[in-house]
Amino acid sequence: MIAIVDYGVGNLFSLKSSFAKIGADAFVTGKPDEIKQADKVILPGVGAFADAMEKLRRTELDKLLVSLAGGGKPLLGICLGMQLLFEKSYEYGEHCGLGLIKGEIVPIKSAVSEEYKIPQIGWNSLEFTDKKSELFKYIKSGDFVYFVHSYYAANCENSVTAVCDYGAPLTASVEKDNVYGCQFHPEKSGDVGLNILRAFCEL
Repeated sequence: MIAIVDYGVGNLFSLKSSFAKIGADAFVTGKPDEIKQADKVILPGVGAFADAMEKLRRTELDKLLVSLAGGGKPLLGICLGMQLLFEKSYEYGEHCGLGLIKGEIVPIKSAVSEEYKIPQIGWNSLEFTDKKSELFKYIKSGDFVYFVHSYYAANCENSVTAVCDYGAPLTASVEKDNVYGCQFHPEKSGDVGLNILRAFCEL
């Protein structure tokens, strides 16, 4: 049973549909008791970092997610959900995140030349790092996934499992123990994305 956390930010029902396509039992909920009962948790997200963190704090879901991750429950953050896993973000100021993964969220424009459009929108290929991830057991380095983002995770080399080339190697996915993150959208990435979600179900 997989809980997709509903905190008012995220592409919830397309995610649920993707899990249905692979025969996985997933449900959307913002209720702490239901999230606690799930075997695995998905933290989705689109929009601004500060707004998303405020919504998590308001409902105390931030404390719950940190507690569940600390107890060993698999947690996957997607897009903004991945960025929330980090210590802080510099999106429109400086804001604290969940602190589950060391590093910070910074503007893509600080890493690439002006010829690259911001945000990065569209398909880009994954290049795996030496840190092997079980999330990628059904796909291969070079497979394409779908991105929409203006900020990326930096200073997190020890947790990076894949990068994408967008004028510079940008963090595409991270992993620390039972905490996982995808900057791209698996639910918008066709069969490659479905295979990543399938692998998450098998953790």
